[in-house]
Amino acid sequence: MSQSTLNSLGQPVGRVLDDWSAPPPPSRGSLAGRHCRVEPLDPARHAEHLYETAATDVEGRIWTYLSYGPFASPTDLRSWAEATAASEDPLFFAIVDEADGRAAGVASYLRISPAVGSIEVGNICYPPRMQRTTAATEAMFLMMRNAFELGYRRYEWKCDRLNAPSIAAAERLGFTFEGVFRQATIFRGRNRDTAWFAILDRDWDELRTCYERWLAPANFDTDGVQKESLSTLTAPLVRRRFASW
Repeated sequence: MSQSTLNSLGQPVGRVLDDWSAPPPPSRGSLAGRHCRVEPLDPARHAEHLYETAATDVEGRIWTYLSYGPFASPTDLRSWAEATAASEDPLFFAIVDEADGRAAGVASYLRISPAVGSIEVGNICYPPRMQRTTAATEAMFLMMRNAFELGYRRYEWKCDRLNAPSIAAAERLGFTFEGVFRQATIFRGRNRDTAWFAILDRDWDELRTCYERWLAPANFDTDGVQKESLSTLTAPLVRRRFASW
């Protein structure tokens, strides 16, 4: 439960944040990992590879819950990337697979609010070759670590309540479910109830240890198969946080 105190009227109020100052907005710098790089979206460098990898999803499942796509041609995707790369919020990044140096997915920071220390990760597009890979998880870790190292207090994840894979991903990554905003918006002409998840700065040290333990080379066999799942590591933290509300 959040720490509280009493004001001069005897009313409970939140603690004074005299030990916190507003962080800077995230920069367009790259974040380097062992399996991937998170780079500012660059249409000239990334668009062709992103189109090629997205095209492997022949049914178009990756686009159902996204506000952008699908793209009919490489030119269409590049036009989107040129407009998107200029945005400060959302701030888009390409996820580059270190195995071949090709952009394999995208993600962004959005709803960036330095004044209150809140930032969201979203607009995540992982085509089939990126799904369930170590690089996919490492990219989320790199973006999360960057946000907390900048000084953000709250790291959010939101998704359509009906998007079961996104909800499962949030739980695996260590986000705590905070509730559903019913009829929160209209999306592609459909009603959307939005599920909210978050990680707080006070959770970060323990959660970072989980990620570092999972990403350690010793956690994978010679075929790259994990020995201990990330869900196994993060689940006790999430249960404990939820119980403390």
